[in-house]
Amino acid sequence: MKYAFLIAWREYLENAKTKGFWIGLFLFPAIIFGSMQVPVWLEKKGTPTRHFVLVDQSGQFERVALDALEKNHQRRVLQELQMYARKYSQSSATARPPAQAASGDGAARKALDPLLKELSATAPDAIERFQRQGGHTFYLAQLKPFLDPAAPAFEEPRRRFQRADLPSGLKPDLEWAALTQELRACLRGGKKVTANGHSAELFAAILIPADVEKRIVRPGIPTPLVSDPAKGIEYWSGNLADTELREQIERAINEEIRRREYVSRGMDLAMIQQVQRTHVPFADLNPKKEEGQERVSRVDVMRQWAPTAFVYLLWIAIFSIVQMLLNNTIEEKSNRIIEVLLSSVTPGELMMGKLAGIAAIGLTMVGTWIASFVAILFWKSGAQSELSGMSREMFTILRTTHLVPAFLVYFIFGYLLYGGLIITIGSICNTIKEAQNYMGSIVLILMVPLMTMMFIPKDPNGTLATALSWVPIYTPFVMMNRAAADPPLFEVIGTMILLIATTVFVLWLSGKIFRIGILRTGQPPKLIELFRWLKG
Repeated sequence: MKYAFLIAWREYLENAKTKGFWIGLFLFPAIIFGSMQVPVWLEKKGTPTRHFVLVDQSGQFERVALDALEKNHQRRVLQELQMYARKYSQSSATARPPAQAASGDGAARKALDPLLKELSATAPDAIERFQRQGGHTFYLAQLKPFLDPAAPAFEEPRRRFQRADLPSGLKPDLEWAALTQELRACLRGGKKVTANGHSAELFAAILIPADVEKRIVRPGIPTPLVSDPAKGIEYWSGNLADTELREQIERAINEEIRRREYVSRGMDLAMIQQVQRTHVPFADLNPKKEEGQERVSRVDVMRQWAPTAFVYLLWIAIFSIVQMLLNNTIEEKSNRIIEVLLSSVTPGELMMGKLAGIAAIGLTMVGTWIASFVAILFWKSGAQSELSGMSREMFTILRTTHLVPAFLVYFIFGYLLYGGLIITIGSICNTIKEAQNYMGSIVLILMVPLMTMMFIPKDPNGTLATALSWVPIYTPFVMMNRAAADPPLFEVIGTMILLIATTVFVLWLSGKIFRIGILRTGQPPKLIELFRWLKG
């Protein structure tokens, strides 16, 4: 065991000195941080303001479309204001003297907080009330006594969509074909448009024909004959991926058309809105929870899906580390370093030392990944941001469940099982090219956990999940995926015993092949020859 330990320590140091180890060590935390922070950054600063022109020859829907865009912008302003208030008002409130905190402005704060909660609860008239009161200017004046003196000025979010003027010489009442031809040239980049006195590139053009009323589809009522009844409002844009502008305007205009239809048919619009909001609440309850606490929260849903993320991490960790083991073994064999090592240690000690050393490297990487993930969640959970609530919930899941210990256990035995297979391949091959022929089968085996990764949480104790749990090569992934569903204790213990027994058996077989194959040169042995080695 002494020599196996020395080999393991050598393997650890040799791999810890490589650039690939340090890249892998820091790449995963960077990806996790980026996946949380970059979308927020792109949402705020990455997407440029989209400029569009709107021509309404019917004169009916221009104001409706613009009001809808303004309403959506004010919703974003309100959300930013709520985060700004939470972030910069708490510290000032705690720092102020008790007498000042209890003064007359305390009543204003009591009146303000429920209003902010009501608005943040997406009340039906939240945005209308926000705009009616004067928008963020009014609420900033109310918040001022409670803000930290060092708080930065509130920045209104950049508008996602800005209406531009029609190009010079282009009139809204121009003949339809000529109008579309001119705007198509602008959209192709031939001309610039002006928005708020600045030149800008045109993103989209929305054209509403004069006879749009004839093009409205009313089920049960024949559509009047028009030149092209399939064409209603035209949305021109070369960007087919960003459809947010189209969706907002389409939704606003169709809602207005329906509202007018209700009125024209003599229906009470207020009563219709009340009926549309009429519903019966559905409560999700979990029979496994304690009495009085059966209601399902978002944390419960996240807890059900959390093992899937660990399965993916387990797959990446095992796959990348066994690749490291394979490359290391073949490189040392081709360089004849193996022969020097075998002059001082036995093949069994060498194999176990290599497995242990690479396992220690793997545990270092995985431990660093998990620690950095927990640290990022802890940091995010304390921050006042859009992700703070979700980060706190994920941090709670990691702290109150056994997912991390289960992950470490299944990683160790999963690595040893696949590591035994991989080191066998490395011992009988002389080049990476030769090893790739064998690795193809291993990769196909490892694809099954990925293909079933999203299905198993939906039926964690079903036939497929139960059957795959008893297949040792899939046990680490499937049982990790079932961890949140509390599988029967018999299956947890039984599959673990089978996994350990299979791992020991595979390592025993690998040792017999490794002992002969590691010094062999020339072509890799055929399957019949491998069986002879196992009998020897």
